[in-house]
Amino acid sequence: MTNQSLDKQLNELVATWSVLYTKLHNYHWYVNGPSFFTLHTKFEELYNEVTLNLDEIAERILSKGGKPVATMKEHLELSHVKEAEGNESAEQMVQTTIDDFKIVMNALKEAMESAAEEGDDRTEDLLNANYQSLEKHAWMLSAFLGN
Repeated sequence: MTNQSLDKQLNELVATWSVLYTKLHNYHWYVNGPSFFTLHTKFEELYNEVTLNLDEIAERILSKGGKPVATMKEHLELSHVKEAEGNESAEQMVQTTIDDFKIVMNALKEAMESAAEEGDDRTEDLLNANYQSLEKHAWMLSAFLGN
């Protein structure tokens, strides 16, 4: 793959993290029911982590001489995940988060492979750290649902 392909993948990740940040904020604000206190706190933890991932990847793009996408329009167009619908139950919020994390993990894996092909181990390491964290969160959220 060319450098442009990796840059495109990284920008898709920036867009995805941005949409996921907004989605997790939505869930944080609108979760209700018996799991409110647990999930309200968990969604805040997750969107704070997503913020760091978003910033690190955008800065990696900049350090490589690229330009990260930075408008909501671009984020919505390029994101691998969709916005919250706004009517999800607490359980649906958790399941959708798990599903989204798996989508992001696939995108991270593809970008890691591109980075490896280019010999860009710094980008590969960054993406691998993101991947490992999402993998753990997906497992924990699945356990929360009893899966």
